[in-house]
Amino acid sequence: GLRMYSGLTKATFITEVGLTVDSIFTDYCDVSGIGRSRTFDALASMEFGKVYIMLGMNELGWVYESVYAQDYGRIIDVIRETHPDATIYVQSIIPVSKWKDTTDPDRIYTNANVVRLQKVLCEMCEEKNVHYVNVAEVMQDENGYLFSEATEDGMHLTQEYCKIWAEYLRTHTV
Repeated sequence: GLRMYSGLTKATFITEVGLTVDSIFTDYCDVSGIGRSRTFDALASMEFGKVYIMLGMNELGWVYESVYAQDYGRIIDVIRETHPDATIYVQSIIPVSKWKDTTDPDRIYTNANVVRLQKVLCEMCEEKNVHYVNVAEVMQDENGYLFSEATEDGMHLTQEYCKIWAEYLRTHTV
């Protein structure tokens, strides 16, 4: 959504449906200006001063938070190897809407799971000394749910909220 709707034209996006903190090491992704490539092969071939990462929605059903944090930390380590001078920003997991939270039959896409992984994500950022950017704060109501008008399916952002997300990044990062 951010790639399609944000209006960011000078960014390189590496995206893939269903990408996780472990599959990022093996899956082929869509890379702006390149096509299909493995994430870290593409990164190694380009220069970046800033790297923004957002992963976590596809891991909400994972049982072991420690594996999530370990794999996410490995991503940071690889980026630092190929881009030692880059500033790394890890973005929060976007919450789900109240409707999604209360109707998901498998109880995977819930805000309880978002909060659970968000906690270890913050700890990992502190441990790895990378910037944590809480994009969720402009997308959630007073109860922590994704605004209902921000989504059509309870978890993916509308075009308007992708623009809000992009503006948040512009104003809350160095």
